[in-house]
Amino acid sequence: MKARNLTLVLAGLAMLGPFATDTFLPSFPAIGAHFDVSSVLVQQTLSVYLAAYAFMTLFYGTLSDSFGRRPVILASLLIFAVGSIGAAFAPSFGWLLFFRGMQGASAGAGRVIGQAIVRDSLSGAAAQKMLANIMMVFGIAPAIAPIIGGWLHVAYGWQSTFVFTFSVTVLLLLACLKGLPESLSVEQRQPFHPGNIARNYWLALRHRAFLLRSLAVAFAFGGFALYIASAPHFILELLRLPETAFGWMFIPMVAGLVLGSALSGKLAHVVKSTVLVRWGLLVMAATGALNIAYNHWFAASIPFAVVPVMLYAFGMSLALPGMTMSTLDIFPRMRGLAASLQNFVQMLVFALVSGFVAPLLFDSAFKLALGQASAVALAAAFWWLGSRQGEGQDATALA
Repeated sequence: MKARNLTLVLAGLAMLGPFATDTFLPSFPAIGAHFDVSSVLVQQTLSVYLAAYAFMTLFYGTLSDSFGRRPVILASLLIFAVGSIGAAFAPSFGWLLFFRGMQGASAGAGRVIGQAIVRDSLSGAAAQKMLANIMMVFGIAPAIAPIIGGWLHVAYGWQSTFVFTFSVTVLLLLACLKGLPESLSVEQRQPFHPGNIARNYWLALRHRAFLLRSLAVAFAFGGFALYIASAPHFILELLRLPETAFGWMFIPMVAGLVLGSALSGKLAHVVKSTVLVRWGLLVMAATGALNIAYNHWFAASIPFAVVPVMLYAFGMSLALPGMTMSTLDIFPRMRGLAASLQNFVQMLVFALVSGFVAPLLFDSAFKLALGQASAVALAAAFWWLGSRQGEGQDATALA
């Protein structure tokens, strides 16, 4: 498969997560009214999804190391399709949570295994460039998903958003059946022995540099995820905009993602990844300070309230390809497992942000700004500590 086509397929698989997360955000109030539950309970439809996503990322990479990349991706798409159509016709709020969990349990396979496919096929700057290009295409999803969701909700009701994700899944399944190659040969696969798998997980978890860098990636994304999880309250309550106006936040957010990813990909062959990571973290830190200052002195309003969201996304997408590649390369013979653990940590932080942190902060734009700044401070600290650990720890020997 040509690099461009592989990028599009892998980006499409990675986009399932944002579609399942963002498309139904404009429907939060309607879902609460339909099932007669509070807004805090409705927030758990996101938290349950993210918790299931995080848990299953522990297994998809390892399963793909043993059984191949392609079969595991195809199976996950079938499960996601069932979860989507089930959520659309859920007879109760409990069943909605169940099917959201099914969506979450399957949505992460494409992203986790996609990273492993890139590292199976490419190395060095070429791998970093493809990861950046995937993020650039993938970045379209958070922009269009809530806009599509808002219009679908207004025209057909909240159930239509899940019918939409079902339709997207069917298209991806057909694309993978037709064109997704198997990147891991039978000779390269790891035997499926639970004892060996548990030992490999234990080795990875004991590797301080890997754990610290994974936490850095997670908290860098956490400052971005805080605004995604808080979007219904940020848009509908703080900015007092209608359900069809989610594009005011998500379009600038994705513009930052696409621009940062494009710049990262363009510079991959001429600037060291460590330098790009440093630049990205500096942009995020400056944005956090700007966001705090703006919301301290002014009331949140369009368009100024979303500028820090865009700048943060730019810095994050500039830094994350290099951070991700560096983290996965710690275990060159267990990239599926490494991708699983790294994504598990990232999505676990996202789930905690969604379920616990966002409800504490989303009633105030100033609190959200403080939360974002705290996330990037933690990301920078963990990355610095992980880089220092990596200087004195032999990762290859563990793999």
